[in-house]
Amino acid sequence: MTYCVALKINAGLVFLSDSRTNAGLDQISTFRKVMLYEQPGERFMVLQSAGNLAISQSIRELLESFQLHDSATDEYLSIWNVRSMFDAARVLGAAVRHVYDREAAALQRAGVDFNVSMIFGGQIQGERMRLFQVYSAGNFIEATSETPYFQIGESKYGKPVLDRVITSETPLDEAAKCALVSMDSTLKSNLSVGLPLDLIVYENNRFATDKIVCLDADNPYLRMLHDSWGERLRHVFDSIEDPAWDGGQTATPIRMHSPRAHPLAKVGAPAPAQFQSTAGAGNEPPAALRQPVVPAQAGLSMASEYQRWQSAEEQARLQKQAALSKR
Repeated sequence: MTYCVALKINAGLVFLSDSRTNAGLDQISTFRKVMLYEQPGERFMVLQSAGNLAISQSIRELLESFQLHDSATDEYLSIWNVRSMFDAARVLGAAVRHVYDREAAALQRAGVDFNVSMIFGGQIQGERMRLFQVYSAGNFIEATSETPYFQIGESKYGKPVLDRVITSETPLDEAAKCALVSMDSTLKSNLSVGLPLDLIVYENNRFATDKIVCLDADNPYLRMLHDSWGERLRHVFDSIEDPAWDGGQTATPIRMHSPRAHPLAKVGAPAPAQFQSTAGAGNEPPAALRQPVVPAQAGLSMASEYQRWQSAEEQARLQKQAALSKR
């Protein structure tokens, strides 16, 4: 497995990849999953890959010299002469399809799927930064201000912190820190993701970067972040009040009557006489599932309330972030 994450914010781009691959418990190896293409002052591009290692390596090597014939202009496009990141993503998609045409049939005969996914982002002189997620069919989608990051591989463990922290206005160093926390959460919960990590941070309109680092288990910042995140999560957890089942002195009781959400009903043991007749068995759901009907409008109302609460929380966080940035 793999975990790669890339973030596009107003201040720049952040790319972070692990380097563990495995083909079974006894075939665990370390391979880098990121490539950096740079022509200082003119273009900067980063490619991250997940999936079948042989396929992704073929695509990465091919991309350096692959040319796409553009029938509209009769030009041969490569990542080194395209004038936009969109066209660069088109070249990458064509390279993916080229490898598919060359190898998919043989892979299918061997019972192997053509499995690859990629993140491709950067900036070319004359246009803004752009970030794409490329699929195994060679098609792709682009990151937006509402969705400012992409993940490939084992993404579920690192997603919650990104959703809570990252916006288009997030400072670049804070975004890099958030990406590392996201990776640390994944490393903690999934053995198929492993060190060392490759981190690349790009500042908007620089068309080059020197913020490239490989982090292993001895890296002092990574060790500090791992220890601090775990310790402070525990402190936050301990600071939250436990459920007060018997009421008492609490402003947040867990037991309260709600006309829209009824507690689960208990199923008691049937009387002995009921065992003698099984007629109609299966025609009625268990007693625990026979709850009072909640009107659909009530469910929609609860969803709307939750959405308003989430929006208010997010607005408060953005206002706090804006106030801090003005200091």
